[in-house]
Order: sequence, then structure tokens, then C-alpha cells
Amino acid sequence: MNYRIETLPEIKLAGKQLTMSFAHDRTPELWKSFMPFKKLISNSAAPDLYSMQRYTNTFSYQDFDPNTPFTKWAAIAVTSFDNIPDIFETYTLQGGLYAVFKHVGSAMEFRKTFDAIFLAWLPTSDYLIDDREHFELLGEKYSNTALDSEEEIWIPIRFKN
Repeated sequence: MNYRIETLPEIKLAGKQLTMSFAHDRTPELWKSFMPFKKLISNSAAPDLYSMQRYTNTFSYQDFDPNTPFTKWAAIAVTSFDNIPDIFETYTLQGGLYAVFKHVGSAMEFRKTFDAIFLAWLPTSDYLIDDREHFELLGEKYSNTALDSEEEIWIPIRFKN
């Protein structure tokens, strides 16, 4: 599995958030509340979008409960929190050490990539999941329905020692 390790600086985000679980997924609702208005953010740092998850406890794939609530964001990086329209919320992504994987394929195939990360790569790596934000970076090659869609999966990690 191809991946890279990156140290990410903190990033200012502006967007929308919703509480959901995997069993009660509200992702389409979240993105529909964000996308029509993102053009109102005049100080975006880049065109890429962030689909960010903040879990209450450290994410555990082995002890996964699809009913556990978490906060999900639809956001864009901004240069500052100045002049952000009131319809948006702001968040500072902490940054830190991340394992970055590329997912190629439709959203329906995302589970295969997730399984490869958490069941094959992570147990044999020198890392553990860290209790920070998980996110997908959705760039110009992303389309939630295209079979050749591309996105980056950023998993927060720390060394096992």
C-alpha cells in the first residue's frame, strides 16, 4: 500500500459541521448545506475541500461501533478567520504527524481502502492512531460518483514507543 508520512502545520478551516454516526450518516445533508455557499468565503487558502471527522475518543477500527456519534465537517482552508460569513463556523485543525493514503474509486469503494489501512498497514507499521482529527482532502480529481475519483485520506498517527 502506497502512503507517505507528513507533519502537518495547524490549518484554519471555515465550514459547516454536523453530529452523526456511521449508522445514521448525514454526510449528504452536511455537504448540501455547505457547497452552495462556499463561494461566500473570500479568503480561502486553496480550492481543496476538507471532509473532517472529530471522534469523542481515539478512533479504533477493531472496536468500531457504527452507532457511536462523531462530528463531521465540510470545510475549506482559510488564510484567517477575518470576514467569515456568519453562516459558517470556524475550526483550527491541530496538525501533527499523519499517514496519508490515496483512495482511487467511487465513494462506494471507500471501505476497501479503509480496510487496507486499518487491517493491513496499521498493525504492521511503527504507528498507532492518535487522538486528533481525521480528514479526507478532496482536490480537483475528486468526484463522489466517478469511478476514477481521487482523494487523500489523512490518518493522525504517533509512534508506538
